[in-house]
Amino acid sequence: MADESKIPKGRVRRSAKLGTALGGQAARHAGTRAASLARSEEEAQERLEARHLETAVKMVSILGEMKGAAMKLGQLASFIDTELLPPEYAEIYQEQLAKLRTSAPPMPWSEVEKVIESDYGEPVFEHFTEFEPEAFAAASIGQVHRATLIDGREVAVKVQYPGVAEALEDDLRNAGMLVRLAKAIAPGLDAKAVAEELRERVLEELDYEYEAQNQRSFSRAYREHPFIYVPDVITRLSRRRVLVTELVEGIQFDEIKQLDGEQRSRFGEIVFRFCFGSIYHLQHFNADAHPGNYLLMADGRVAFLDFGMTKKLDVEQIELEQRAVDAAVRRDPEALRQALHDLGFVKHPTKLDAERLMDHVMLVGGWYIEDREYEVSSRRVAKIIESASDPRSEYFDLTRRESLPAEELMGRRMETGVIAVLAQLRAKRNWHRIMREWVYADEPATELGAQEWEYFESRGVRRVPGIATR
Repeated sequence: MADESKIPKGRVRRSAKLGTALGGQAARHAGTRAASLARSEEEAQERLEARHLETAVKMVSILGEMKGAAMKLGQLASFIDTELLPPEYAEIYQEQLAKLRTSAPPMPWSEVEKVIESDYGEPVFEHFTEFEPEAFAAASIGQVHRATLIDGREVAVKVQYPGVAEALEDDLRNAGMLVRLAKAIAPGLDAKAVAEELRERVLEELDYEYEAQNQRSFSRAYREHPFIYVPDVITRLSRRRVLVTELVEGIQFDEIKQLDGEQRSRFGEIVFRFCFGSIYHLQHFNADAHPGNYLLMADGRVAFLDFGMTKKLDVEQIELEQRAVDAAVRRDPEALRQALHDLGFVKHPTKLDAERLMDHVMLVGGWYIEDREYEVSSRRVAKIIESASDPRSEYFDLTRRESLPAEELMGRRMETGVIAVLAQLRAKRNWHRIMREWVYADEPATELGAQEWEYFESRGVRRVPGIATR
């Protein structure tokens, strides 16, 4: 039997493995549809559901084995409901792909021990009194174990899969092919710059010492925050392939989705305030916005985990973002077109219809630009994705002439991830009023906002002022 802990390597082999698996599933799916014509409607429905389930399970198996960027794609797909499938089948894929957020084919203890002892240069139990050999969670490039330090503290130990660096390099070469394809669809895309930005951010994830540095920054910034919690890093035990942090207990996302509407909306507001607010409070944000990184703690705070992919912004870029939001809020198409030109989204302003550009921006960002209570839906997420990637979209010809500057890649990734999370929660808030706190320096719009601003003011934290103050 093949060693399942080995990561498939080599771009051709990895692509072929995924393509063969999914291609075979597609052929069998077509056969099922043809055979269904001869069966009763009920039998045909059952067979088709079984085939969809088989396909979804196979996808999870392949993506899980690949471990690198392909698995990250699976994690993303597990919480963005694009509604590309009929609802009765979309649920099947959703359920199966969701498993990638919390589980993957595990790395055996013998491999875990080798990685730790290689990085430490000494036996595991020189530093831990207990170490659970079975992982309790999986990340895209590692898995997480519970352990107890010599001083009695309970910790989470993230251990990187051996060989994942080589696998990620292969995946990133494939990502480069995808970027070239994107350039054919949208000629304005600076493919080389975007590919380099993507490569740089993803490869940072391989260095757990770099992640530890990021997490320490966020942990210090949010220490004693009223509703945001970032676990402390155990610096002396963190290495390039081993990251040791404080263990946090809490309710996971699937359970959070079962809470009542106000609890879900409160959770969603906290995610929104952390992901977007850190841009303005810290000039630093976590680009990997997916629900496997969030836990609802018993005291009502939300713990944020995994800081392998973050992005720092300079004040000038943040001010340009504020100007673009302000132009959209004021429904000023000319000002918006100029602001997006300054940000790098629009290379030739005079060639784009400003009114249609405004309509497109309102589709993508209207949920926080329009001044009203809004419950985020999966249909809105689907429309946003469709507007940028589906030739049938009324804005497709517009997006072909727009650009995606490299500096904005991680921000757009974060924004898409956040709205996907809010849609899964069916969270309802006046997102515009919250955004105004950062763009216009307005007074807090919610109870959580009042708590947060009191917290930051008490710490004297510098923030980018709202444009109305300049």
